[in-house]
Amino acid sequence: MADEVRAAGAVLWRATGDGIEVCVVHRPRYGDWSLPKGKLERGEHPLLAAAREVLEETGFRGRPQYRLPDVAYTLPSGVAKTVEFWVMRAEDAKPIPVADRTEVDAVRWLPPSAAGNVLTYPADAELVARMADLPAMTACVPVVRHASAGERKAWDGNDALRPLDESGRRQAGELATVLTMFAPRRLYAATPLRCKQTLEPLAQSLGLPIVSDSAFSEPDDLDELPVRARLAAGRLAELRDGEPVAICSQGKVMPPLLALLDGRKDASAYRTPKGGGWVLSWSGARLVALSRL
Repeated sequence: MADEVRAAGAVLWRATGDGIEVCVVHRPRYGDWSLPKGKLERGEHPLLAAAREVLEETGFRGRPQYRLPDVAYTLPSGVAKTVEFWVMRAEDAKPIPVADRTEVDAVRWLPPSAAGNVLTYPADAELVARMADLPAMTACVPVVRHASAGERKAWDGNDALRPLDESGRRQAGELATVLTMFAPRRLYAATPLRCKQTLEPLAQSLGLPIVSDSAFSEPDDLDELPVRARLAAGRLAELRDGEPVAICSQGKVMPPLLALLDGRKDASAYRTPKGGGWVLSWSGARLVALSRL
């Protein structure tokens, strides 16, 4: 028996003339009203699983905006279950039919307060209330650390030319699938080759160039990291207000950069593994949410 069941879902919303509506679904098997959600398939990224479940259960494609707190509980079998939730905006395209009417037999769009009253589970209602309390998002910027490129000490040449290794190339392909969901129209990478290579699968799938930008690169003198973090924060603010952008940076720059943007002194919470990343969600110039991918 599995030690834990992993699942993912979303608070899916759309704009109306005088506010917003949230999507809730009725599941005949359980006789409940729920947010769209479901189990991860083998090897599936939770964000991809959330988007898949949204499409299957509601007929709408969702554009992710930020991550909500996970919901954890114990199944009747005694197995722990954790559901990763994201806020997603429904795309304007005409919805497709719900995939399986035996799984979901009714879909309703309701104002957040009404949705909270209809939802069977208090945890789902709390997520809707949390989303409704935040201001509208105007920009979502994924910032990732470059994928695996071996060990610096094992590379004899110029470190800026150290390429991705086999694992890194696989990570870059997986990242491309996840980052596509944010529909970037511009791609920026720190100057080392491995940063550019991390975005290449994404660039190829979207038909976009990759712009090298030293603002997101580690300085030669690591004592200059605070200065570089401020430079990167300023550059990110410039890019934030244009067409959607995705950025690849480096492991020593990202923690102080994210701590600075999040108003924290301790940068250790923002350490990011190779091939990992964050989504920075903004309302105007205010950073509203910082979500780990």
